[in-house]
Amino acid sequence: MMNKFFKLSPIWGFIILAVALAFAFFFFSSNTLKRARTTKKQNSTATINLKVATIATNLQAPTAIAFPSNGEVWITEQGGKIKVIKNGKVSDVPILDLKSKLKKFFEGYDERGLLGITLHPQFKTNKKFYVFYSVNSTQKSDHTSVIAEYQYTDGLAPLDPNSGRVIFTIENPQSNHNGGCLQFGPDGYLYISVGDGGGQGDKHGTIGNGQDMDTWHGKILRVDVNTESTYLVPKDNPFIGKEGYKPEIWAYGFRNPWRFSFDKTTGQLFVGDVGQDKWEEVDIVKKGANYGWRIAEGTHCYNPATACDLKGITMPISEYPHTEGLSVTGGYVYNGKQLPGLKNKYVFADWTGPVFYLQKVGTKWSKGKITLQNFPKTARITSFGEDQDGEIYILTNPETGPENKEGIVYKIVKN
Repeated sequence: MMNKFFKLSPIWGFIILAVALAFAFFFFSSNTLKRARTTKKQNSTATINLKVATIATNLQAPTAIAFPSNGEVWITEQGGKIKVIKNGKVSDVPILDLKSKLKKFFEGYDERGLLGITLHPQFKTNKKFYVFYSVNSTQKSDHTSVIAEYQYTDGLAPLDPNSGRVIFTIENPQSNHNGGCLQFGPDGYLYISVGDGGGQGDKHGTIGNGQDMDTWHGKILRVDVNTESTYLVPKDNPFIGKEGYKPEIWAYGFRNPWRFSFDKTTGQLFVGDVGQDKWEEVDIVKKGANYGWRIAEGTHCYNPATACDLKGITMPISEYPHTEGLSVTGGYVYNGKQLPGLKNKYVFADWTGPVFYLQKVGTKWSKGKITLQNFPKTARITSFGEDQDGEIYILTNPETGPENKEGIVYKIVKN
């Protein structure tokens, strides 16, 4: 048919052929573009829209949260009190008040104080819990970090602040970068986060505390508190028996691992490590691994600033620049039932307010945003919590000082 047409009208044949070719080009280009757009959409990490419900208000610089099984919620305040929330109300009587023991705060801003709490895995029966707080040093340091065990007695509050069994003490050369997070792992051992000792750039010693294996600073520690003495070092800790290595060290190379948590499903240990000038990072911590500080800030050379040796350093699963935030606050992998869209995603935030999640895609972790209705833009996110059902809570303080009394605890809920 086409050959016959060309014989009868060559010019019209060429016109029709040109139109056909143009149509074919448009059709295939359009479909290719659609496929590209679809692929891009599938590869991008979507924003998740949720909201928050207020659990408690008028808290003084809340730093950590715990969930006893009796319907109570315990909140640590930086100033030393453990407040109790029950039936939506904050009790006037704290579980414990450590104010008399704490180092005096700087006016306006301070990173010391009552920073962490965790319940013993057998809390239901033994009523033991553990706190991390800052006291005056007797060894000419700026202050001493104390990890102590207390035993709760129903109906007896507040507990005697002097009744605690001191588990661990750490001398700190400067006031900031204390770490202060406490969590029991699935192995039943107590894990402790310790910052690099403070200041700028980890200028302690010749290589910095983060890389110095003869100090607890800049480390995640692992100890056994199920003993009548202070603690025992688990026999399978990675550096036990090595000369010049602190045996309590589980992993190293951190600047200020402010908050960490264990995924209830996989047992993986997630840490939000606060950066220096440019980068914030999230790590999955493994036994004996080096996470780079002060050699690197995130995946980027820090000391030296260029041509640093990154061999043997475990890189973060995610990082973000200071155009997106200033100080990472580690969170939790969501294992609850109320928010199916968050299932198996790691929820964390920046102190300045944005909330993120990480989702594993293949071998990589993709970062997305979470928008929260009813969540004030002025909120400063100090910590996260996870209840027995796997639901996630956010602790906020609108200012930087430990004296502020407008702290709020929120629960992430459906729209």
